[in-house]
Amino acid sequence: MATVFATVSATMSVGMQGVRGRFEALLADSDTAKAAGLAGAMIVNNVIALGSTVVFARELSDYGALAALISYFLILAVFGQALQVATAREGVLGHLGVGPGLIATLKSWTRTMAIFTAVMTVISVALSAPIASLVGVPHDRWAAAIGLPAGCLWLELSILRGALQGVGDYKGVGLSLIGEQGTRLIVGALLAIGLTVTGAYLGTPFSFIAMCVYCAMKLRDHVRAWEAEHGPAEADDHPATLTLGTHVTRAWAPIAGLIVIAVLQNIDIIAAKHRFSGHGLSKDLASSYAATAVAAKVLIWVAIGAGFYLVPEVSRRRAAGEDTRPVLAKALGIILVCAVPVLAIFAFGARPLLRAAFGPHRLEATSSLLILGVAFTVLACTYLAIQYLLALKRTWFLIFLAPVALAEPFLLALLASRKPSEFAAFVLGVQAVGAAVAFALALWRPREPAATAITPEPA
Repeated sequence: MATVFATVSATMSVGMQGVRGRFEALLADSDTAKAAGLAGAMIVNNVIALGSTVVFARELSDYGALAALISYFLILAVFGQALQVATAREGVLGHLGVGPGLIATLKSWTRTMAIFTAVMTVISVALSAPIASLVGVPHDRWAAAIGLPAGCLWLELSILRGALQGVGDYKGVGLSLIGEQGTRLIVGALLAIGLTVTGAYLGTPFSFIAMCVYCAMKLRDHVRAWEAEHGPAEADDHPATLTLGTHVTRAWAPIAGLIVIAVLQNIDIIAAKHRFSGHGLSKDLASSYAATAVAAKVLIWVAIGAGFYLVPEVSRRRAAGEDTRPVLAKALGIILVCAVPVLAIFAFGARPLLRAAFGPHRLEATSSLLILGVAFTVLACTYLAIQYLLALKRTWFLIFLAPVALAEPFLLALLASRKPSEFAAFVLGVQAVGAAVAFALALWRPREPAATAITPEPA
């Protein structure tokens, strides 16, 4: 582990200045460049995340346990993703206050989050044993107890990132994405030396704390710039403009939609940890499946990037009364074009790919890579359909899609085969059902009132 950590650290230190310079230049030019820079930051974020997967899959004897814990956290993390979007939107509209008023609102929310985090930490520690059993890591109860507190820290970080987006500091947001994964890898690799799975997982909350501090400093810089232009103001002159509870209530639809996606995306690893444990199966089978599933989900990140284009363009066309379906078709085209080479590699190079990435001890589920690749390509399309529906301000699709997500863990844990390829085929079947429901609803055109023309304001 020390050798791997030293190699990764050296590589990151050499490349970080160059990455930072390129992103600063990219994020400074235009709105289009800023959007592209944020998408690029997400790609770098996930490249480092893949590096973490490679390091831990090679060095931990029970990588499946870490993968199950991360999947558990990723399901919780959707609340933060939705809150980040909602915070950015409200910040742009000025609903969170400006200058010191924005800081007053964020301070109020941070106090609320601190209390909430303390309560959830107590609950998580008290319920650590049943949580560990549900996640499939009964021998790592203290690692399982980290999940809820880490989720709370993620909520705080997401709020601060959304506030940075609201004030237009896209460079700060992008660098925080890269810094998060870099910190997680370095701290997790250090702590894993003595604490194994629990130590590797502790890198996650530590990375959130570090990036919360970074984002808070960037917001302070913004307020200083605001005060330099408008003059200093007393704190009492700028009370919080919106409670956190009200803010969360307004974001319920994106939260619910992303929960559906998160369950469909991550629950298979947790179910596999249960399904592949015992019964005379190799102890490495669950770890091998987890590593294979991580590799198969690459197109999900392409879909997230395509969503940056889809959501604002659908919203604009809807407001103008134009047909929005061509936007969805273009985004799907991006997924399909990227899927061709990816699935070809999965079909003809699965074994050398997994051996190079995860080592020779993670090859027992190689036969499932192509099937899982198809399954998560289908899910990437479902993700775009859900984003499309949310951009159209439709929420009733949740009535039909939520049962699919709720049924998947029970179907996989109780009915799916214990052979990796057949288990993967079951995952594909569930994803296909979800996609069929999502696209049936996305392509249905209810009768809507004609858009009201907007009269330009006089110059």
